[in-house]
Amino acid sequence: MSQSSISPPEDDLKAALHALRAGHPSLGAAKLHAQLLTQHPYWTVSEKRTRKILQQEGLVLSSVTSQNQGHGQPALKGASANFPSSGLVEGLDARKWTSKVEVQHFGRKKGKGLVATEDIAEGDAVWKEEPFVLAPEWEIYDLQVAGLACGFCSTPLNPSSSLVLPCSSTSSDSLSSPSCPARFCNRLCLSRSARTHPLLCSANNPASVGLTKFARQSEWMALHALAQCTARVLLAYQQDEAQAEADWRFVKAMAQLGMEQRAKGGWLNGAEPDRATWKKAFELYMQAFREPATEREKKRLARILKKPVKPEIADALFTYDAFLLGLGRMSLNLEAHGGLYILHSHLNHSCEPNLSVRHLDQRTALARITVLARRAIPAGEELTITYVDPSLPVEQRRQRLLEWGFGKCECARCVGEAKALEERRAAGGAEEAGSEGNGEMTDLEAELKAGLGVV
Repeated sequence: MSQSSISPPEDDLKAALHALRAGHPSLGAAKLHAQLLTQHPYWTVSEKRTRKILQQEGLVLSSVTSQNQGHGQPALKGASANFPSSGLVEGLDARKWTSKVEVQHFGRKKGKGLVATEDIAEGDAVWKEEPFVLAPEWEIYDLQVAGLACGFCSTPLNPSSSLVLPCSSTSSDSLSSPSCPARFCNRLCLSRSARTHPLLCSANNPASVGLTKFARQSEWMALHALAQCTARVLLAYQQDEAQAEADWRFVKAMAQLGMEQRAKGGWLNGAEPDRATWKKAFELYMQAFREPATEREKKRLARILKKPVKPEIADALFTYDAFLLGLGRMSLNLEAHGGLYILHSHLNHSCEPNLSVRHLDQRTALARITVLARRAIPAGEELTITYVDPSLPVEQRRQRLLEWGFGKCECARCVGEAKALEERRAAGGAEEAGSEGNGEMTDLEAELKAGLGVV
């Protein structure tokens, strides 16, 4: 068979189409097929085969835009046909964290979630989880930069502890390269920091300094998280290709909605940076990981990234559309304190959640989360957290969820409160419309601030 007539294996074709969809979220099947053949000129793939894979993998536009949109439902303010898409993480085994839950796919509208595999008692710790990457709250990040919190797990450091270790990287050109202020709890955290730190280390990769400073100045947690996530993917390919493939499967399966799609849906509400800021961030992102501005910085980066990633993954990271999609992916999946967690990212929303997410190991591993049962949970019940302030009235809660692209909340609480609100309005009680919260939600509100939801 000649090189010009290779028919790619099914897995290779799926991977390529996932990467293309991530980089080009708005392209139709025909144009995506054309992009596929452009990127892989030696492949022979019919458009029919491309369309079949897109359909099987949930990558057709109709799958993306129909998620979370119920038929015949009245549109809320800001409603749009643009909704997040997500997929199952291939090969994921929840038993790595706990035997009490399993991953389940609920269909296109709802996507994936977690279900209890056994009865869970109130107060039980359902699982504990370390972050995939961490982009901590800015107060904690500032402590990291000052060398007062662990550069890996973010735990505040005891200055007198003999276990605390500095970053092992040193600059060979101290006059032109900033030193790295990072310090770590112990040898384990220093070792684990190799997953992301070398590419974000001011001594190892000075090209990254502009990006991290810009994220801090903008207080843009999603940009910081995307930098951490990109660093992890790129470094994994230098260290362990099998782990790199597993990491990438998780990244591409996360719920995602690009910044432009969010803007078209009217969900930004002026809170996100404007397009000029997006482009500036992309320029700094490319300089940090792909195209440093100076020859010296290029040589530094080349010392770290000796092995290139697959072309389809590079396209899914380093095109502008892919960058905007990555920012949206981070925003949708980050836990409230800035961590991105594999199993936690599967949890769906309810305004009456049965789980709480806490950071209980504050003296030894602040970034680690503990997932607790708020009440008894029978086997087979879906596990949920809340994405919004549960003390808000039903219309405001639903609007907040819509702004994130999750659609109209139809949890039992929302349905009941919406019905009661309609009845009051019909009876002339519209003046009470904004006060239907209940006292039982006070503790939930405090828990949201303590570590529930997404940002």
